[in-house]
Amino acid sequence: MVDTGDTAFVLLSAGLVMLMTPGLAFFYGGMVRRKNVLGVLMQCFAALSVLTLQWIFFGYSLSFAPGSGFWGGLQWGCLRGVGFAPYEAYAPTVPHQAFMIYQAMFAIITPALIIGAFAERMKFSSFLLFTLLWATFVYNPICHWVWGVGGWLKNLGVLDFAGGIVVHINAGIAALVTALVIGKRKNYHHKHPIPPHNMPFVVLGTGLLWFGWFGFNAGSALAANNLAVNAFVVTQVAAAAGGLSWGAIEWIINGKPTIFGTASGAVAGLATITPAAGFVGPMSAVIIGLLASVFCYTAVALIKPRLGYDDSLDAFGVHCVGGIFGSLAIGLFASKAINPAGADGLFFGNGHQLLIQSIGVLATAAYSFLATFAIYKIVDLLVGVRVSEKEEVIGLDLAQHREGAYTVLE
Repeated sequence: MVDTGDTAFVLLSAGLVMLMTPGLAFFYGGMVRRKNVLGVLMQCFAALSVLTLQWIFFGYSLSFAPGSGFWGGLQWGCLRGVGFAPYEAYAPTVPHQAFMIYQAMFAIITPALIIGAFAERMKFSSFLLFTLLWATFVYNPICHWVWGVGGWLKNLGVLDFAGGIVVHINAGIAALVTALVIGKRKNYHHKHPIPPHNMPFVVLGTGLLWFGWFGFNAGSALAANNLAVNAFVVTQVAAAAGGLSWGAIEWIINGKPTIFGTASGAVAGLATITPAAGFVGPMSAVIIGLLASVFCYTAVALIKPRLGYDDSLDAFGVHCVGGIFGSLAIGLFASKAINPAGADGLFFGNGHQLLIQSIGVLATAAYSFLATFAIYKIVDLLVGVRVSEKEEVIGLDLAQHREGAYTVLE
C-alpha cells in the first residue's frame, strides 16, 4: 500500500537532489575563468533537460527493469507499466513513478560531475552527444549492476546505499579518462594553477550541494524511517569532518586555511559517506569524513601535479577517490545494527564484505574507463570534441553561446 508520508518524503528528496545540479553549476562555474562560467552553467542545465527525457524514454528501463545481469530490458520504455502502484522490489510504500523520478535526479547529476574534468575546452555539441551516450552505455548498465533487479553486483552482495559506486566512482573514472584524452588547457601549468574566478559562487554551490545531499543520502532509504534519520545524521557529520580536516591540512602545510579548501573538504566528506550512509553510525562517519579529506587532498594537491594531467576542477581527485574510500569503508565500518538488510564489516566481524566491496569498485572502474574511452573516441570521430585554440582563448561563453556573464555599463 502507498504510504503518504513516505511518498511525500521521497518526492521532497527528489526535489533536493534536483537542486544539486544547479548547485554543481555554481560550484564548478565559480572555479573556472570568467570567460567560461556560462559554458559550465549551460552544460549543467542542458544535462537536466536532455537526461530527463533520456530517462523516461529508455534510461529508467535499462537501469531498473528486470533483465540480465548487465542491464534491464526495454519493457518499461516510455514508462510503460510505470504507474502509481508501488513496485515491491524497489520501494514498496511509494508509487512506482515516485521512485522513478527520484532515481532520475541521480541519472542527471552523475554525467554532470564529469564536466569538471574537461571544463573550458569541450564543444557544446560534443558535450551533448557524449553525455547522452555515456548515460546510456555507462551509467544505465552500472546502475543496473548495483541497484537493479538481476544486477550481477547486487546479486554478489555489493552494497552502495546512495551512489558511491554508481555515481562517484563511475563519474570520477570517466572524468580521469576525459581529462587524459582531451589534453591540457592552453597555458596550463600545475605549478601555477588557474584560480577560481568567483569564490562566492563556489561557496554558494557548496551550500546547495550540501543541502541537496540530504535528499541524496537520506532519501535513499525510500521511506521516512529510522534508516533515513541515520543517513541524514551521518551525512552532516561526514561533511563537517571533511571540511574541518581539509582546512586543518592546509593550515599545517601552507600556513593558512582557505574557504576553497574547506568547501572542497566538505564535498569530499559528502562524496565519501554517500555509499556508506545507510550502513554506518555517526562515530564511524567522523572517521570516514576526516580520512576523506586526507585521501582527496593527497590526490588533488600531490598526485595530480606529479602526474601532470589537467582534471580542471578535480572531479577525479574528489569524487572518484572519495567514492572508492567510502565504498571500501562499508567493508570496514558497516553494521547490521544500523541496517539489518545490509552486512557487517571487518570491524564488526565480517572481513568478507571488504572483498565484495573491492570487486564492485574494481569492476566499475574498469568498465567505466574502457567504455568512456570508446565513447570519447566515437564522439571525436563524428563531430570533434575539443574547441579550436582560438575559441579556447576567447572563452566558451562567447565562442559557443554568444553570451557574456559580466557586462560593464558605460
